[in-house]
Amino acid sequence: MEYMSLNTIREKYLRFFEERGHLRLPSFSLVPKNDPSILLINAGMTPMKAYFTGKETPPSKRVTTCQKCIRTGDIDNVGYTDRHGTYFEMLGNFSFGDYFKEEMIPWIWEFCTQVLGMEEDRLYPSVYEGDDEAFNLWHEKIGLPQDRIYRFGKADNFWEHGTGPSGPCSEVYYDRGEQYGCGSPDCAPGCECDRFVEFWNSVFTQFDKQEDGTYLPLAQKNIDTGVGLERLATIVQDVGSIFEVDTVKSILDLVCKLAGVTYHEDAKQDISIRIITDHIRSTVMMIGDGITPSNNGRGYVLRRLMRRAIRHGQRLGIEGAFLKTLAEEVIRQNENVYPELIEHKDFIMNTIANEERTFARTLDQGNQLVAQYIDQAKADGARELSGEDVFRLHDTYGFPLDLTREIAEEHGLGVDEAGFNTLMEEQRARASENTSQNVKTAWGGMAFPEEVSHLEPTLFTGYETLEDKGQVLSLLAEREDKTSLETRESLGEGHAFILITDKTPFYGMGGGQEGDFGWAYQGEARVHILSTTKTPAGLYLHHAEVDQGIIECGKAIDLKVDKENRLATARNHTVTHLLHQALRDVLGKHVTQQGSEVNSHHLRFDFSHYQALTADELEEVSRLVNQAILADYPVITDIMPIDEAKAQGAMALFDEKYGDAVRVLSIGDYSKELCGGTHLKHTSQAGSFRITQESSIAAGVRRIEAVTGFEAIRYAKEDRLALANLGAMLKTSQEELSAKVRQVLEDNRQLKREVENLENAQARAKNADLTDRAKKVKDFNVLVTEVRVQDQNQMRELGDLLRDKLEPSILFLVRKSDSGLNFLAMASDEAVKAGIHCGNIVRECAKLAVGGGGGRPNMAQAGAKEVDKLDAVLAKASSLIEETL
Repeated sequence: MEYMSLNTIREKYLRFFEERGHLRLPSFSLVPKNDPSILLINAGMTPMKAYFTGKETPPSKRVTTCQKCIRTGDIDNVGYTDRHGTYFEMLGNFSFGDYFKEEMIPWIWEFCTQVLGMEEDRLYPSVYEGDDEAFNLWHEKIGLPQDRIYRFGKADNFWEHGTGPSGPCSEVYYDRGEQYGCGSPDCAPGCECDRFVEFWNSVFTQFDKQEDGTYLPLAQKNIDTGVGLERLATIVQDVGSIFEVDTVKSILDLVCKLAGVTYHEDAKQDISIRIITDHIRSTVMMIGDGITPSNNGRGYVLRRLMRRAIRHGQRLGIEGAFLKTLAEEVIRQNENVYPELIEHKDFIMNTIANEERTFARTLDQGNQLVAQYIDQAKADGARELSGEDVFRLHDTYGFPLDLTREIAEEHGLGVDEAGFNTLMEEQRARASENTSQNVKTAWGGMAFPEEVSHLEPTLFTGYETLEDKGQVLSLLAEREDKTSLETRESLGEGHAFILITDKTPFYGMGGGQEGDFGWAYQGEARVHILSTTKTPAGLYLHHAEVDQGIIECGKAIDLKVDKENRLATARNHTVTHLLHQALRDVLGKHVTQQGSEVNSHHLRFDFSHYQALTADELEEVSRLVNQAILADYPVITDIMPIDEAKAQGAMALFDEKYGDAVRVLSIGDYSKELCGGTHLKHTSQAGSFRITQESSIAAGVRRIEAVTGFEAIRYAKEDRLALANLGAMLKTSQEELSAKVRQVLEDNRQLKREVENLENAQARAKNADLTDRAKKVKDFNVLVTEVRVQDQNQMRELGDLLRDKLEPSILFLVRKSDSGLNFLAMASDEAVKAGIHCGNIVRECAKLAVGGGGGRPNMAQAGAKEVDKLDAVLAKASSLIEETL
């Protein structure tokens, strides 16, 4: 078998199946579409579930792909072995009701032996123990002896997931030789050692599993093949692991160069080298598909990978930011196969740089806190860090659980993961409750009747007209038990239902644009269309209510979109494109769309950027958008092939999948983007544009909210009214208003300073005798007492004064308030050298009164709820100080 590069193996596989009638598709985004069951694409067939289930029609009955995949289930093993990785590529060929085992098994053998040149005597296929058809094909058609074909049970060679499509599979093992084996005389395919490597798996989906556990034949039999590209390359290149495959090793070598180390010289260093090598590959691919670091969902997966890599870089002695350097190499190795990496290179680099800066600060804070928690746990004789401390590190300081665990393990401690998980679940429950939204239809995610799934996609005519005549294909209403939908022949006044027609001018919600509403008429019947959505299969769903009369299925119906709502929505959608271009002009080409929402009331645009926009930047963006509106640019839509659109410079969304033909929206020579929404004819129809808010929604993602048209006029009118009212209150003209406000604020600041000085003087007078209460303990003046002050700021000021007066000193001051107790502990440098730790003192005292807190050895604060424990707290503080001294 001759050496081949990983890129060569990939191309040979895809070309092999192209030559056999397969349509080559590019890799789908790592972000799943219409599949909430997973965070990230984790297998070659995952993006094609809808094709296998029949919900969507595939572009061809034969498809081949190389799919980017991320799996993080065993992330804790990555690096500690050379088998595990989070990122990999999955080669696949798929048949949707076309060819089956008779064709597939010979193709497997042909590709492995003739294209890759694998030695026939090293290949061992396996089949499901009950699949005689596959066994006989390997034996009779391929000519393998029966003892070379292994029969395995369901756990190894049968695919199923609950009820529904399922079937046996055939895998292929390659014998790498005795040097990779375990030495056992029983070593054979299926052994856990590295000798027999399973690299090919073709699933034969031929059964429909029933609720009672029985299997019925599927009318449409499918093929789903998965071949791990990196694993296959280890065989072809005859290397020890995926980390030594050519494209991966180039990254690993760069890690070693930056760290000044050599791979395979130190086992501990090798762990860090492998972790960084794997995680930077995942990082680049995830950001390239539009994922940004955050504290939840797939953004948290990305943040965890990046921060783990950064920390292991520090372990290797790499100084400063280094992930961008590695990312350049990842892009270089993959740019020809995944051109989106070049398109989004600025975004990838900026996202990485921002996260490295952020985590550098987090590490400084987090390491200090972890050290404190570890010291306290050891002092308490605990074997693990508490769930509360671990959660606080994660929630407040963004310190990942796995980093806390690793640091704790280095000091011989564990972490209370059960307690941490409980607090995380409580937080998720609160977040879910706070963010839950009511679905606009009463049916939520109810399944459609079987006959609806066979309807042809709806013809959308709303680009050309707001009124059209359609044919009613289906009326869907809720069953009496409210568990599902059923078709109705007719519906009377007051009924809520879903209307499906053969064609419609109503825009179905998508691309960030809200769906249309309006009216429908059938004879004397009148239907109120409340909203419009569409299914992945292209059916437009009019969520409606019968306003009067009776509507019947199978008859014609007049459909009329609300004109004012559509026009107002078009203003906001067209201006969203102007805003995108203006942001790129002002902030830079790294700005890309991360999400949007447009309706008749406002527009919301999410974009990649790493800091809040300044007032000058916001002003310039607003000026550019309004300038484009007043320029009266024509808004033109062209339909063209996707490659031609990109060649013309049209921008596309990160995670959007486009067909062969796309709609290209051109606004004069100012903006050109792919968009399927509804738009103005000229930019001047937008009237004007006004930004109402700019905010952060995630790390590296900003949000602008804005209005156009009549809403912008309304905002301007309210501004004028507010200014007039403010001028009247301050008895000044609008021209002098700014100067008057500055004068009032300065007068207020002066008065506030005078009040604070009086309050501080009063506090000092009230507590003038406190120095007399200090006790001499060893060589230190110790003051443990209640103080009478207005707030914690006054208590800190008083503490500074007393510490300096009593030096060398140790203070423990308690303030009583309506909400509980506040503690302040202070110690001079000499006291700290003598063993005093203020953070430990306030933490222990706070426990007595149901509270918490902490801090540094020389100063710490805490709070507690139970005021009646004041005397006990003071006694505890005195005891702790005296015991320490």
